[in-house]
Amino acid sequence: MAATTKKTAEKSPGTSQARLASLIKSARDTMRKDAGMNGDLDRLPQLSWLLFLKAFDERVEEEGEALDPDGYRRAIEEPYHWGGWATNPDFSGEELKTFVNEKLIPHLAGLVGDNADDPRNVISTIFKNVVNRMQSGTLLRDLVNIVNQIHFVSTDDIHTMAFVYESILKEMRDAAGDSGEFYTPRPVNRFMVQQSFLDLKDSILDPASGTGGFLVQAYEELKGQVNTDTQRRRLHKNIRGIEKKPLPYLLGAMNLLLHGIDAPHVRRDNALLAMRNSNASDKADVVLTNPPFGAAEEATVVKAFPEGFRIQETSWLFLYSILDQLKLGGRCAIVLPNGNLSADRENSIGAKIKKKLMKDCHLHTIVRLPSGVFAPYTQIPSNILFFEKTGPTQEVWFYEIPLPEGRRGYTKTKPMRFEEFQSCADWWGGKQREGRQVGEHAWVVPASEIAASGFNLDIANPHVGDELAHQTPEELVDELLKTETEILEVLKVLRAGLGEQA
Repeated sequence: MAATTKKTAEKSPGTSQARLASLIKSARDTMRKDAGMNGDLDRLPQLSWLLFLKAFDERVEEEGEALDPDGYRRAIEEPYHWGGWATNPDFSGEELKTFVNEKLIPHLAGLVGDNADDPRNVISTIFKNVVNRMQSGTLLRDLVNIVNQIHFVSTDDIHTMAFVYESILKEMRDAAGDSGEFYTPRPVNRFMVQQSFLDLKDSILDPASGTGGFLVQAYEELKGQVNTDTQRRRLHKNIRGIEKKPLPYLLGAMNLLLHGIDAPHVRRDNALLAMRNSNASDKADVVLTNPPFGAAEEATVVKAFPEGFRIQETSWLFLYSILDQLKLGGRCAIVLPNGNLSADRENSIGAKIKKKLMKDCHLHTIVRLPSGVFAPYTQIPSNILFFEKTGPTQEVWFYEIPLPEGRRGYTKTKPMRFEEFQSCADWWGGKQREGRQVGEHAWVVPASEIAASGFNLDIANPHVGDELAHQTPEELVDELLKTETEILEVLKVLRAGLGEQA
């Protein structure tokens, strides 16, 4: 076992972006040699938990000791903290692998914090589901040696690692896309945060926080307003997430840590049950989320909802729960597929939830996203609903984001850009939404008309018809394909809704 290597932030060298990218490549090449690693869905979590421990040691433990040399108590004590085992190049092979598998990971998984802000709670939640997938202790040593060359000390180091880590998350999204999981493109969550007009005093919740995209974006939006330590601590506490799955939870905790939140307030839980069992102190001023859609929730979770609102489709359950989770006066931005917006039969659960939405809240804006925003993983057409819990809806504004001129869709290499939201942001009318005008991409529909249609919110741009005569055959075929996709999505939702009758 290595002796503790005491370092200070000032003594650690920085890591340039090119150097860091080279180290990450070396780490991945090393993992490819190991018989236990079968792809990015194995390699990226392995690298992430090692990076988390290194970052936690430098960002939290060493900084804590530097600020309070006599009073700081390490969350991870000897011999389990990073300097206690990872910095000795001679600690390798079976001895290292056995220590990691049988002592380190079980110890970290068993940590218990003294209070809700104790980082040991986050560490134990992460490591309860961590498995060392490397079979070779020698290759594990090589990987740890590479991670040892990465530093998280200076602000530049953190920014560099955060940049590189976001590229890792994108690759994670690419890998996970094949298994049916979709993460929100950064331009979409950035736009949703921007148009939510966050305030430093807001409590912000993402009940499907995944890799932490909305929470990081909200933190980046607000941290410039912080002037005191009290404000900083309150902001950290106000950025909250819930994530059910262990891998996104690990990636999200690491993402928040890299962006400066040392003890992320993210719970590992089923958000639907957590929200059903919440109390008044758990309610949020702002909800920003992209809940899973097209999935069916298990029966025990569905039974936790009031009779008459029991449906298996997760996006409906999330929307219903968020209506309860918002404080009075609170606001929400949520991504939903077209299938949730379409007309539902009278007294169906979908219609009842939309009726509740428009009765309890002011659904002021629906932004219709271009087809293929989540391409190539899914072509499901989607929308962003903005609403405030301030009373019944009188009218709903729609804004359609057009595809860039000459484009027929998005691809992995040519995704949506944040700049494509600029025309909508200019039209928005600021926080009070003043001076909105009907135009080529904007239209408004009275709430009474929506109610009369069976709460159909899937209302097409009335100005598009004028352009059909000028469309090319290729564009017309694309439109037909889009319509077919929407019909399939509606059928899926109807199929999931049949579960309510089972």
